Amino acid sequence: QIVWKRCLDMNDRVLRNIVVGMGSKMDGVVREDHFVITVASEIMAILCLANDMHDLKDRLGRIIVAYNYAGEPVTAKDLNAVGAMAALLKDAIKPNMVQTLEHQPALVHGGPFANIAHGCNSVRATKMALKMADVVVTEAGFGADLGAEKFFDIKCRKADLHPDAVVLVATVRALKYNGGVAKDDLKEENLDALKKGIVNLEKHIENLHKFGVPIVVTLNSFITDTKAETDYIKEFVENLGCEFALSEVWEKGGKGGIELAEKVLKTLEEKPSDFHFLYPEEMTIEDKIKKIATEIYGAADVSYSPAARKELP
Repeated sequence: QIVWKRCLDMNDRVLRNIVVGMGSKMDGVVREDHFVITVASEIMAILCLANDMHDLKDRLGRIIVAYNYAGEPVTAKDLNAVGAMAALLKDAIKPNMVQTLEHQPALVHGGPFANIAHGCNSVRATKMALKMADVVVTEAGFGADLGAEKFFDIKCRKADLHPDAVVLVATVRALKYNGGVAKDDLKEENLDALKKGIVNLEKHIENLHKFGVPIVVTLNSFITDTKAETDYIKEFVENLGCEFALSEVWEKGGKGGIELAEKVLKTLEEKPSDFHFLYPEEMTIEDKIKKIATEIYGAADVSYSPAARKELP
């Protein structure tokens, strides 16, 4: 059974599930096959966790490509494919520096999906940035539940990183939407809906507190936000022990982020980080899943379908 999927950077969903091997014997055995896009490939996640070429080769070698007739895994190392794979990635492993519209340096390197991988840029890019600057900002995508948890528990653990602060981004519009406001009405002030929806932000703050890192909450400001709405959110998050800053980069570019930058620097100077993981690495897979599901996502318990339980080690 071949389980390794083909990869093609084209957003054509019909290629997710296909049949190959049709035609002559030279075309192989007729079987079901699949395509994924680059960011969904296991190799993207591996590239972003690798410390160096040696580490990359070790990780590539452990990829399970197929299972033999005895049900035993067949890896890329078993197929002697690691050298060729590494050769194709010899330049891709190098962090890529770009320039913003306001001429600021930024490292853009890697991007595995957070819903199926860990959702962070490469370890190499982050470590390079830490050698080049006093303060490094990196993104953990897909929210402060999925993205932040994986950044802390996977990337920081594997790369021995110790974050000093978290910037949690929210918008008035999203919080009102969480409070039940229709999309067409989000431009109108609605403090009642904001009070209902802000529990979403409260849960994200609660989650981040579990990791012991100081939090700066910033509102990605839009011109339709009102002072009453902004003031309510500011008071709410400060009562939860967080710093607050308004980010107006949407309207003013880099100048609109000065307040946020100053608040982050103030937090770094005045609030020490007591960073720790949500769970120990030696915990079983089932216990890790339950810990994340109950403490981060608010589940009461975890149950498994027969197919899912079969996948557990």
